[in-house]
Amino acid sequence: MLIRERSSGMYRLSSYYFARTVGDLPMELVLPTIFVTVTYWMGGLKPKFVTFILTLLIILLNVLVSQGLGLALGAILMDVKQATTLSSVLMLVFLLASGYYIQHIPIFINWLKYISFSHYCYKLLLGVQYSRNEVYECGIGKYCEVLEFPPIKYLGIDNLVLDVVALVVMLVVYRLLAYVALRLWHQ
Repeated sequence: MLIRERSSGMYRLSSYYFARTVGDLPMELVLPTIFVTVTYWMGGLKPKFVTFILTLLIILLNVLVSQGLGLALGAILMDVKQATTLSSVLMLVFLLASGYYIQHIPIFINWLKYISFSHYCYKLLLGVQYSRNEVYECGIGKYCEVLEFPPIKYLGIDNLVLDVVALVVMLVVYRLLAYVALRLWHQ
């Protein structure tokens, strides 16, 4: 559709791209909001409204970042099968490197977590749920700080502002990359 309408000179690429971005927002934001609203309270997470709102905002930011990556891959490859395959592989690598499934990642691939939006999203979600003074029962009559729990300690949820900045940077970079790739393909 983009190629056909661009070749007829109906509108500029920037108009198409921004209209597509804004036009997709309602579905990108409404469906995850419904999902989080239902699952948050069913999952027994911290029953505070502020925590729920922060969780929702983190999920929505994650959705926008992942959709931006999908747009960038689609615009670069311009082939649905190739883009789908590459995005599946990237998502698997990002999930494995993010620290959610594996805490002891080999040093030679440990750097992958820094380019994984899943890593930052996971850290933010943990940071919203647990505070510094929370404890859990780690033995009979023994209590430990939540932040000292090995998987949480490994992630380091002490600098959440940088995690938000990293996600926002990824959002902007992926969206700009998609636009530049479309611009290069359709000159």
